[in-house]
Amino acid sequence: MFTGLIQALGTMEPLGGDSWQITCVSQSGEVIRQDLAYGDSVAVDGVCLTVEKVLKDGFIATASPETLRRTTLGGEQTQQRYVNLEASLRVGSKVGGHFVMGHVDGIGRLLVAEQTASSWEMTFIASEAIARYIVPKGSIAVNGISLTVAAYEPELCQFKVAVIPLTYTETNLRYLVPGSWVNLEGDILGKYVEKFVYPGNSHTTTDETSMDGITPAFLAEHGYL
Repeated sequence: MFTGLIQALGTMEPLGGDSWQITCVSQSGEVIRQDLAYGDSVAVDGVCLTVEKVLKDGFIATASPETLRRTTLGGEQTQQRYVNLEASLRVGSKVGGHFVMGHVDGIGRLLVAEQTASSWEMTFIASEAIARYIVPKGSIAVNGISLTVAAYEPELCQFKVAVIPLTYTETNLRYLVPGSWVNLEGDILGKYVEKFVYPGNSHTTTDETSMDGITPAFLAEHGYL
């Protein structure tokens, strides 16, 4: 589990097959390297990867076929690229972002990035499968970064986030251009609520799962309030 607060910037280089070398390049990389061990989990652009070999400045990991299919790691990669890094959450640590599992739902694409007086406003498009978990003022992870949805257009599957200068300069968001692909993970709380309200694989409602039955008393009884 992660928080979506990026700790360091790194580069990711393909080694052939499904193996990758991740190297910490920012000054804050020591946060990742200081007690890195075999078997640890590290979020790489929001993708939870397992450390298979510890290197002086990073580590080597393998991405499964499912990970390659669902994330930007499956794209054509022949050169190094910058990635966001976050070590897994420790018990008792502060949760400054939101609960991020490192299980990417799919990829999205940057449409527009505009600098304002106090932030960067970035608009992304997502697939319908991901967009159903997006709510205004809710949380979403973009390349592993915990961001708040400032605006959402459900008919277009587009959402906007406001990125403060610190986040913009300390992550790989500054390297994105319109058309860049990103990893997206919806809020885990929304997924559990959806599963509870619509059990099974179908999203059609029944008498037992009708939204008419979702009252404050119902939510309190089941631990949501």
